[in-house]
Amino acid sequence: MPLIEVENLSHTYGDRQALANVTFSISRGEIFGFLGPNGGGKTTLFKILSTLIPVTDGTVSLLGHNLSRDSSVVRKHVGVVFQQPSLDLKLTVTENLRHHGHLYGVWGKELKHQIQAVLDQLEIGDRARDRVETLSGGLRRRVELAKAILHQPDLLLLDEPSTGLDPGARRNVREYLRHLRDKNGITIVLTTHILEEADGCDLVGILNEGRLIALGKSDELKDRVGGDIVMIDSPTPEQLRMKLDQQFGYSPTLVDGALCIECYQGHEFVRDVIAAFPAEICSVRFGKPTLEDVFIKLTGRHLRSASPKRD
Repeated sequence: MPLIEVENLSHTYGDRQALANVTFSISRGEIFGFLGPNGGGKTTLFKILSTLIPVTDGTVSLLGHNLSRDSSVVRKHVGVVFQQPSLDLKLTVTENLRHHGHLYGVWGKELKHQIQAVLDQLEIGDRARDRVETLSGGLRRRVELAKAILHQPDLLLLDEPSTGLDPGARRNVREYLRHLRDKNGITIVLTTHILEEADGCDLVGILNEGRLIALGKSDELKDRVGGDIVMIDSPTPEQLRMKLDQQFGYSPTLVDGALCIECYQGHEFVRDVIAAFPAEICSVRFGKPTLEDVFIKLTGRHLRSASPKRD
């Protein structure tokens, strides 16, 4: 039985559709990432899975429990890391963890043992007596993770866990998540708009305007894009678009003012197109497909330029 099963999940805020008929399942022990732009529906989905807002249309099953009926039971088995910090900056690391343990009914020797275990696991034992306000952003994120797994949950939910972190801290967070999955068997579900973070997941679901438009392993999704990706900046993109179609048989997609072409042997095409139209090209870049290119192929837009509606 999958750990999470979602069928035809929809949600509206007034007359605005935040989620539309979203269906997916997540197996135990997976790291599952929802990738999408701001306003794509990620936050609404996160709030529903974490029981912050109720299921109003569709069905959601977590750990075999119907979320509409058994949300209080589900909460005992779920750890949550919010995008906004939820630590008390004036308390020490240990004090934050102790108070969180009390909320889950963990006390005494058991709580002391669990605190030491998560501190060791996330390599922050030497900062146990430090006030949280003295820690770096990356260390605070580790404390957030320690707090979320203190009660030994089956499912860990994270909303944009790497937002605001530098590249090194982001890598560290990804490594700790894999460590938690491998050592503790925790199923991890996260939302993100960061390509590298989504790439590190076992499975990726791409959300756009409330709809799940793609689902699969990162490499499988990239394989939907044919060959290399060539982006051409031109002062006259529409005219160049027609010329490329006539001379090379490609029909580029216009994405945020640039021409996007899927082709094999991209380096050869770049050489030929520059030779053919030197005066009509400002710059050319090419590379292997990324999840951003998958999003472009499916929506015709970059992740960063997608509609910034609230989700």
